[in-house]
Amino acid sequence: MSFNKIYARISGTGSGLPEKVLTNADLEKMVDTSDEWITSRTGIKERRIARNDEAASDIGTIAAKNALADAGLKPEEVDLIIVSTVTPDMIFPSTACIIQKNIEALNAAAFDIEAACTGFIYGITVAAQFIENGFYKNVLVVGVDVLSKITNWQDRNTCVLFGDGAGAVVLTASDKPGIMSGFLGSDGNGGKSLCCLAGGSRMPATEDTISKGLHYIAMEGSEVFKFAVKTLPEAVISALNKCNLTVEDIDWLIPHQANTRIIESAAKKLGIPMEKTMVTLDKYGNNSSATIPIAIDEYARLKRIKDGDILALVGFGGGLTWGASIIKWQK
Repeated sequence: MSFNKIYARISGTGSGLPEKVLTNADLEKMVDTSDEWITSRTGIKERRIARNDEAASDIGTIAAKNALADAGLKPEEVDLIIVSTVTPDMIFPSTACIIQKNIEALNAAAFDIEAACTGFIYGITVAAQFIENGFYKNVLVVGVDVLSKITNWQDRNTCVLFGDGAGAVVLTASDKPGIMSGFLGSDGNGGKSLCCLAGGSRMPATEDTISKGLHYIAMEGSEVFKFAVKTLPEAVISALNKCNLTVEDIDWLIPHQANTRIIESAAKKLGIPMEKTMVTLDKYGNNSSATIPIAIDEYARLKRIKDGDILALVGFGGGLTWGASIIKWQK
């Protein structure tokens, strides 16, 4: 008796971006900074900011609908929805359940995962297991964050970095290779380097935590930088080794969009030219789980990704977490 291997391939992509654009010139009016300072250190020129009444599920729903339309899939054909976010609408129900309701995916199970900026990598890795094991056929993975809601807009070291957005992909069962391998890592010892201390069961929100700004993103920039430039290349190599490919096989490097210097350092260590590295950081800033799927969607719609291309997705984030995925584009 022979069994045909089941693969998970990307069959659709989508994005959701708030309308409001916050430029470096706007930030110059808010904190002691300058366009030159921000651009030279981060590569960011502008970012999108959600409205006061706009939550993660709102922009995540837009990305989800666009991905389903691109895949030619009806909502009722979705078996599972995985949402990666650190800025859920609320503690519960999950943002995935809210998006499930919004798109009327009546037959889908739904849950959230939290791995900060690595979340989308974790999400597609989990989704692929469901498909490859024959458990589900179509899985919608959404990476969405509205970091503007937990950013201290008086802190010039962090407020220049973050923005809001959502990206989504549909993974579908296929007899052709799609997601070829994945690598996931974590180190809880580094958790304090990038965190949001208040609002959970350890430190529930109080007048004291709010007055101290403990519900905002806190980051040790130099520690995160050193961690990122070390782990990104290592994660890509580990993922490549799992599917017997080499750096020379990569057509597109798709890194988490946190800082241009981190991206350039990772690409250089891997020996990948910037011409083969996706960069959307200048337009959207760091929107955590959304950066990688937004980049994929943008480059795919511009038809810069070709059938058969090998994509190397790699991210890092709070936790500390990191991970990579090697994908063959077979849309």
